Amino acid sequence: MQNQIISFWSAALLQFIELLLPNAACAQRRFELADIGKVVSVTDPQLSPDGRQVLIVVSRPNLTANRHEAEVVMVETTSGQQRVLVAGRPTVKQPRWSPTGDRVAFLARTGAGKDAHTQLFIQAPTGTAEARQVTAGPTNVQHFRWSPDGRTLAYTAADEPANKAEIERGNDSFEVGDGSATLTASPAPDHLWLADASGNQPARRLTSGTWSLPDDSSEPFDWAPDSRTLVFTRRATPQAGDPASSLCTVEVATGTIRMLSGPPRQIELPAFSPDGRWISYQTPRDTAFFEGLEFQVIPANGGAPRPLTRPIDRNLQRAVWSPDSKSLFVGGNDGAGVSIWQQPLSGKARKLPLGAVSPNGNYWVEMSISRRNSVALTANEPGRPAELYYLASPTAAPRRLTDFNHETAALALGRLEALEWTSDELRPNGILTYPPDFDPAKKYPLVLMMHGGPSNASRVAFYGLGQAVAARGYVVFQPNYRGSDNLGYAFQRAIRNDAGAGPGRDVLAGIRALEQRGWVDTSRMALSGASYGGLMTAWLMGEPRRWRCAVAAASVVDLLDSYNLSDNNVANAVHYGPSPWLSAENLASYRAQSPISRAGRWRTPTLILHNVGDYRVPIANAYKLYHALEDHRVPVRFVAFPISAHVPSDPVRSAEWNRLWVEWLDQYLQNAASDGPR
Repeated sequence: MQNQIISFWSAALLQFIELLLPNAACAQRRFELADIGKVVSVTDPQLSPDGRQVLIVVSRPNLTANRHEAEVVMVETTSGQQRVLVAGRPTVKQPRWSPTGDRVAFLARTGAGKDAHTQLFIQAPTGTAEARQVTAGPTNVQHFRWSPDGRTLAYTAADEPANKAEIERGNDSFEVGDGSATLTASPAPDHLWLADASGNQPARRLTSGTWSLPDDSSEPFDWAPDSRTLVFTRRATPQAGDPASSLCTVEVATGTIRMLSGPPRQIELPAFSPDGRWISYQTPRDTAFFEGLEFQVIPANGGAPRPLTRPIDRNLQRAVWSPDSKSLFVGGNDGAGVSIWQQPLSGKARKLPLGAVSPNGNYWVEMSISRRNSVALTANEPGRPAELYYLASPTAAPRRLTDFNHETAALALGRLEALEWTSDELRPNGILTYPPDFDPAKKYPLVLMMHGGPSNASRVAFYGLGQAVAARGYVVFQPNYRGSDNLGYAFQRAIRNDAGAGPGRDVLAGIRALEQRGWVDTSRMALSGASYGGLMTAWLMGEPRRWRCAVAAASVVDLLDSYNLSDNNVANAVHYGPSPWLSAENLASYRAQSPISRAGRWRTPTLILHNVGDYRVPIANAYKLYHALEDHRVPVRFVAFPISAHVPSDPVRSAEWNRLWVEWLDQYLQNAASDGPR
């Protein structure tokens, strides 16, 4: 009888708890703007040679000091046990195991004032001894790689100006080339140097000349397995607008350089296979354009290249050789996430079973492969910012090893959904973020947040600003318009000579598909986006459809400014058409594709955010947008940040950028009965 009474009250208590659960979920605190500044960044996984530990860079925003506090953390792959290996060093990054796993090299800033530079350090993984500084050059170390024999570290650094003394006394004029209008000096070439890992010999220059290794590449060179040769990409000049490259090797002993590739084209990320027989590299599928990135392989001793990954039909951003040299692990945006494939040298690629785990993949895919064929990723899930994940083999399911962002994951986050629709003869897709308490029977404002690139994509992944906007009662729509790199080569190249109109039709078709669901408040829709997303914002502001407000951040409004003033200026020319200065037809095409051509139609209250020293989208674009709106007496606010960056990355300015963005939306969307202040 007593047991029956206990059972009765246990069942009753369980039913009571179940009734309370929905209310408990509603009481859960929502994600707020301030929570973006609490997200911990987990990046750059590096498996040890034996696959037992992973190095990661863990970074936390420090709003008081306005910097990111980074440290190198070592994580055991079996237990997940952690130990901080490097802490308290400014801008620590790029931790790399030695080939035998007995040392770890990393980059960190040292020195003060004008003598502060990023240098190379080596430390034992036990952390029992102080790190030893390996380089002391007059410029920053950009990238480095251990030699396979563990004796040498090759690294890149920019040359000092040849006329340094003259510059210091004020004779600082410089010749302009295909660079950004924000330059205040000629860009210096980057070259290869060799550092003795033991510290017994001074660093030795390996290459020199007016040509340059690319300073915007994540991995511009690699060692041959015999430690006698390096492969690298060589550009004719260090100007950002001159990306055409050649694939070269250089002998470590003599400095002899040998060209491996044919006519210069965009070549990045060269890598030797572990057996030394092959070299892989990234290059566009069509020589003249920058979309459709694939990986080709070429015999290490020279020969015809082979487009290995073309059947995958994705814009691939990373490749890592398998330890047996029989395949490449490649990754890139894919549908609503980021995927990794194992592509054999012969045969069909196989996608790794990542499930809802989406690797960090903004123009790069963060993965590491051990000699035992295990895989480490830094990745996120829809309700969780990035953490470290581990796959015991390429066919195993990912296992999460860290929980740095448990506080964020415990908040009431908006549900994410991927959707598709039809536009012209294409099938774009996009991502929805719902308010945490979304009710499809109610009406909601719709906020478009459009990605940059255009060779990029929004994904079903944690996005702090999107969550903060959704938490305020708006549905966030992130459309992947044509030109996005997640749906194949044909979809990506469909933007050629059609910068605004075609992508604009895709976005409008997506909105119409959402309106059919019944919960869109068609009187309260807002546009927003940064960089190319800003171009799309400005373009759509010229549509007859009425928008309640817009946020245009680092926005392209005039493609002539992109051609003449941006850092990638003429390199982008083929994307929008041949040079606008070669014919009246070309000039007319650039103008017709530019949002500024629709300025007479702009009537949307707009917040403009831009950095004064934006090298990618010169601030002249923002001034044109501002004056066009002001002259038409359209409500406009223009806020500039006095920094040299495309978008802010420091904690303080990033927080202000986000605050201005969200408060502008609130000003026009919170009150359904009015148009907001005029």
